[in-house]
Amino acid sequence: MDPSKNPLFTSIEFLKGVGPNRASLLTKELDIRTWNDLIHHFPFRYIDKTQMYSVSDLKQSDVAVQFKATVTRLSITKGKFKRRLTATLRDQTGTIRATWFQGINWVAEKLVEGREYLFFAKASNYKGAISISHPEFEEYTVDKLKSKTLEPVYPSTELLTKTGLESKLKRTLIKQVFSKLKPEHFLDYLGPTYTEKLKLSSHASALYNIHFPKSEEDLQRAQARLKFEELFFLQLGMIFNQQQRKAKLKGAVFAKVGDKFMKYFNEKIPFELTGAQKKVIKEIRNDLGSGIQMNRLLQGDVGSGKTMVALLVMLLANDNGYQACMMAPTEILAQQHYTSIAEQMKGMGIHVGFLSGSVKGKRRAEVLKLLKEGVIHILIGTHALIEDWVVFKQLGVAIIDEQHRFGVAQRAALWSKTEGIAPHILVMTATPIPRTLALTAYGDLEVSTIDELPPGRKPIKTVHMYDTRRVDLNNFIETEIKKGRQVYIVYPLIEESSKLDLQNLEDGYERLLQRFPRPKYQISVVHGKLKAADKESEMQRFVRGETQIMVATTVIEVGVNVPNASVMIIENSERFGLSQLHQLRGRVGRGSEKSYCILMSGYNLSINGKKRLETMVRTQDGFEIAEVDLELRGPGNIEGTQQSGVMDLNLASIVKDQELMIYARNIAKSIIHDDPFLQKDIHIPMHNKLKTMRNYRKNWGRIS
Repeated sequence: MDPSKNPLFTSIEFLKGVGPNRASLLTKELDIRTWNDLIHHFPFRYIDKTQMYSVSDLKQSDVAVQFKATVTRLSITKGKFKRRLTATLRDQTGTIRATWFQGINWVAEKLVEGREYLFFAKASNYKGAISISHPEFEEYTVDKLKSKTLEPVYPSTELLTKTGLESKLKRTLIKQVFSKLKPEHFLDYLGPTYTEKLKLSSHASALYNIHFPKSEEDLQRAQARLKFEELFFLQLGMIFNQQQRKAKLKGAVFAKVGDKFMKYFNEKIPFELTGAQKKVIKEIRNDLGSGIQMNRLLQGDVGSGKTMVALLVMLLANDNGYQACMMAPTEILAQQHYTSIAEQMKGMGIHVGFLSGSVKGKRRAEVLKLLKEGVIHILIGTHALIEDWVVFKQLGVAIIDEQHRFGVAQRAALWSKTEGIAPHILVMTATPIPRTLALTAYGDLEVSTIDELPPGRKPIKTVHMYDTRRVDLNNFIETEIKKGRQVYIVYPLIEESSKLDLQNLEDGYERLLQRFPRPKYQISVVHGKLKAADKESEMQRFVRGETQIMVATTVIEVGVNVPNASVMIIENSERFGLSQLHQLRGRVGRGSEKSYCILMSGYNLSINGKKRLETMVRTQDGFEIAEVDLELRGPGNIEGTQQSGVMDLNLASIVKDQELMIYARNIAKSIIHDDPFLQKDIHIPMHNKLKTMRNYRKNWGRIS
């Protein structure tokens, strides 16, 4: 059917009971513009009016229930400040009192002694007696009881509620839409063949029953169909994009493993690579030899050896006549990568360059000249790498460290650094991503995982301590410093309360000075309000071992590598997210000594706060921690996923519906395998659906 002739796309303004003003409000508050938008505005819970209770069944509860009773007595009492209406309600099992404090005249007109009504309310216990207040009610008839359903309750806003656009009116409007539609008007992009094959409800009946289910079974069948549809098209879109990218985007072929790679692998690596590292390198080598541009996410815990993999990939590029670059989010992290890699490349005939905003004048001009001439084989730097004036002779691979710290457009800018064939892209993250989130947020990237730590790396002892044990904490700090170790003390810096947080850090610093006075002890202070040069200076003092304690905000979360630091103390730890706590813990345990992470908090912890701290104490498995983080925070708050398709889900949940999502992905994969361009008649509606999805959202996924 021509969309322009389908009533689904009629403006909601033309529904009885809406009009221009309410239509404008629904658009502004809930982005509901058409009849189609309205019927896809799903309830978030249901009131069960299919069950009938007796008066003797009523108990104090937070759940409203329905019962049938006769009004045997009505009375209005004038109190000191307010009137109240009281009704005695009776059925065969007993009596109960109902009270109204508002709308008394209206209720008194509707209720008649001796008549039978359906009541719906939460029961409460007042002075030892069960009673109800302000119940919903309607006169009882057999037909009304038969028509009872699970009544939908819809998400709303304060403004909509004030103007009467509550669940009751929405139910009326949605019923009105369904009364005007015929079966052929519904946009079933899955189609009858797959609906039957997968044993799903029809699209039209699922939409009706999500709003007006007559039973729990009807509701579950409707939810199963609509959740599958959401997850299926999300996955189909990602797999289709991936297929299109592979068909269109050619990549440089790194055909050989040459002298540089082999010399470093055999002579320079001081330890055996883990099985996980070897597996990932094999996956990447297959990409680099395929002739298709690589677009791969490499995820692994702090200390799992991602940088080693990245260096081997850059050497593969060099062996095949290409340059490589690595972009890091902070100056200090980029500098550390440069220092480490330049040291390892000594005697290898590899020229490593460095570029950041602080490299200026003649130094910058020299780096840019050598880069353009191809003398620099590996360039390491910050955001400066994406500037227009940075020109490579022939860039073959670009590696982006801590990818979630860069905007998508910044990452995309690396593509313009070569003419013709785009460079291979490898993005790395030390924030482990749960499998289901990786499939959803990064579903059109290939994903490699290093899920094994190098042998000999000692676990970090993690403990939770309350503020009352401050004396014990200070004694422990002193003991570690006497052993020659260094200590991090991290304070939160949350934007909404940054002044208060900064004050906490400064107060903590003053208390430390009293307990650890100069000149015997030296303390670095680092926070985001410092000038870049001062921050860098303080960090370098700690790196060089000139200070024993670093007091900081989370600016040290990424980038500081001090093997001698053995203690990480996190103040107000309940205010940090799990992935942040895990990242911070990863700053220690980098040397050969036993390391500690101490989570400080007050006693007043929320349920989620307790679970976060208990999880940190219980496990150091970043992937297990990421699963708990996803469960507690939801996908939209996990770093790097805010712009992904995860947030397009209305009904499905990637936390609760993991099995369904993997099932939907497998169906999508089999369809693309059979029909890569979705050109068969049976798949054309699916292709049309993907086009409408792409109209709403730029496809940034293909550029990592």
